[in-house]
Amino acid sequence: MSSEAVEPPEEPVAALADEAARSSLREALDGLRYGAQAALSPRVLQGAAVELGWITTHLAMYPLGLVSAAGSRADRLNLSGLTPAQRSLLVGDVRAAGTPILLAHGIIDNHTIFALMRRQLRRRGFTRIHTFSYSPLTLDVRSTAERMGEEIEALCEESGSEQIHVVGHSLGGLIARYYVQRLGGDQRVHTCVTLGTPHQGTVAARLLPWPLVKQVRPDSDLMAELEEPAPGCRTRFVAFYSDVDQLIVPQRRARIRHPDLTARNVRVNGVGHLSLPFHGEVVHQITGALSHLDEHDDEKGTVA
Repeated sequence: MSSEAVEPPEEPVAALADEAARSSLREALDGLRYGAQAALSPRVLQGAAVELGWITTHLAMYPLGLVSAAGSRADRLNLSGLTPAQRSLLVGDVRAAGTPILLAHGIIDNHTIFALMRRQLRRRGFTRIHTFSYSPLTLDVRSTAERMGEEIEALCEESGSEQIHVVGHSLGGLIARYYVQRLGGDQRVHTCVTLGTPHQGTVAARLLPWPLVKQVRPDSDLMAELEEPAPGCRTRFVAFYSDVDQLIVPQRRARIRHPDLTARNVRVNGVGHLSLPFHGEVVHQITGALSHLDEHDDEKGTVA
């Protein structure tokens, strides 16, 4: 009696492939549908309108940043000719008023992005405000952070101050963080404020092959380096991020998530990427944070 081996039925490979393709298509369509609905929401449309207005203003001011440097310093700390707000800061904390502030712009930008912020900081009583600039042809965050460190040392020596504050917009905030976290800059930087900075990278960076842009991809070597331990880092971080930021995708990647860093993440609603340095409430919160040198945030979290 002979018996033939019974072969198992062939798996419907083609059917499985078709089902996987259909599933992927459904997910893609659902994502497009969700993105279209979100993009047409009143909140996002309002933010886009505000962003367009600031872009128009900034483009008109941009050429000024190519021909002039920004920097201001008051050598005397006295009450003569000061507004009540300026007197308040000097009387309340003369050290805070004299602590230098360094403003670092984003890629393909210049110091004019901080025009409103500089004005408000001066009105608040801050006396030393400077700008760190770098070329749009910059290829590396690390080397730029080293140069930032050199400028900070020069500012501290010039002013006699042992510490400084840094406010960085977009890539400028990432350069500042690298200096603080990886180059020992926490000895010099008391408070580091970032605006729309890709602390965890951004998926949008995959669209451009530019070497500098590659460094802000989520899976880049730079991102991996910033995830490494930073024990004893003393700098206070405040990270502002927008729920409609067009360049940080997804927007939550502009938050700082590191167990060794003292960081407060502040969510800003309906404000585009370029509008963050101009936004009145953001500027108000920054001036408030820099007015109190001895106040550190005990909790690491997000404030809506």
